[in-house]
Amino acid sequence: MVASLQNNAPHEVVIIGGGFAGLYTAKTLAKANVNITLIDKRNFHLFQPLLYQVATGTLSPADISSPLRSVLRKSKNTQVLLGDVNNIDPKAQQVILDDKLVPYDTLIVATGANHSYFGKDNWEEFAPGLKTVEDAIEIRRRIFSAFEGAEKETDPEKRRALLTFVLVGAGPTGVELAGAIAELAYKTLKEDFRNIKTSEARILLLQGGDRILPYIAPELSEVAAVSLQKLGVVIHTNTRVINIENDTVTFKQGNEVKKIPSKTILWAAGVKASTMGKVLTERTGVECDHAGRVIVEPDLTIRGYKNIFVVGDLANFSHQNGKPLPGVAPVATQQGEYVAKLIKRRLKGHTLPQFHYNDVGTLAMIGQNLAVVDLGLIKLQGFVAWVFWLLIHIYFLIEFDTKLVVVIQWAWNYITRNRRSRLITGREAFVEAKTVNNSVQQPSVTPL
Repeated sequence: MVASLQNNAPHEVVIIGGGFAGLYTAKTLAKANVNITLIDKRNFHLFQPLLYQVATGTLSPADISSPLRSVLRKSKNTQVLLGDVNNIDPKAQQVILDDKLVPYDTLIVATGANHSYFGKDNWEEFAPGLKTVEDAIEIRRRIFSAFEGAEKETDPEKRRALLTFVLVGAGPTGVELAGAIAELAYKTLKEDFRNIKTSEARILLLQGGDRILPYIAPELSEVAAVSLQKLGVVIHTNTRVINIENDTVTFKQGNEVKKIPSKTILWAAGVKASTMGKVLTERTGVECDHAGRVIVEPDLTIRGYKNIFVVGDLANFSHQNGKPLPGVAPVATQQGEYVAKLIKRRLKGHTLPQFHYNDVGTLAMIGQNLAVVDLGLIKLQGFVAWVFWLLIHIYFLIEFDTKLVVVIQWAWNYITRNRRSRLITGREAFVEAKTVNNSVQQPSVTPL
């Protein structure tokens, strides 16, 4: 199944996906005797850990996006293709695009994951998740449109619904979004409106388990909960959402069912693997878990195909402690680097021990000067954790100019407590504005 790695012709490596796993694989192979083809349906690498700051107006999309061709311009053995992979042919060793067949000796699949509604996909219309730039822009539109709508609304109940923000899921994304929206309502926007008090906004965080940030140490989870509550966030644990429709969330706590009207419902409760998991199952027979993640071997290959690797959020790697590794950037980057090193070792006729994830810890931003950091033996909270969070995220940003722009933007926001990227954009925003303008009766004009 695997072509010989020891020959004169350069080894053909095809990487599907330009996220953390795919990009770090390509960067680590930059000087190897291989030809690399990196395929992605987007022409940029997105720094997903900071998407919530785009969604809440702190940063703009360009601040956390790096063009793939720019990142890899010095990697002379790397070609970037913009395209959507439809299928693969493991026997012919080809990747199938709409208009092109790309041959490979080694294939790395790193197509990531999407948000999961646990079989209730109709909820997506009412409660968008946060995985792409478009998701962030849509959430930003909904958040700021809610305040704008409340400014004009005279009906108290409708205004209350406009100023109610419900977040489903209290992992890092849900917690960070809740904290950022609370700071918007209670600090940033408090002097911007005349007919409403933004401090009357309600931010509700719903969590199915018994605590927020379940993958962090319990004591830090408690610190995060207390910090969010001080910011004004209302936390409901042991809460199961049973319906979302018509701007209303229905949830169950014990035997009690409650409904909350809200114009802004955001989803941060679950993820599912990309559709490439299903493609690999159909073409190779590899098994997937309930979330669609591909069950990988200890060296991140798939059973029966030593030349096909699956890395990042698409992979279920359970060989370290019996549980799948979390879908976070450090896992993806380490897997990408490991696969690249293994390929280079194979070129010389050698191999590597199985992949081992070096857990660098778990971090979550609560708000300005507030964060929690779990490094195992070392646990940080408050201002020190906040500074550590900032430094780690700056370190992992891909390009120097991106690091510089983000640092300057953060410094400005810190000093002024203002967020300059509070734009309401997108086709929906235009349609809403047009509808409002057309609904206002124009005064009659008598011709002269």
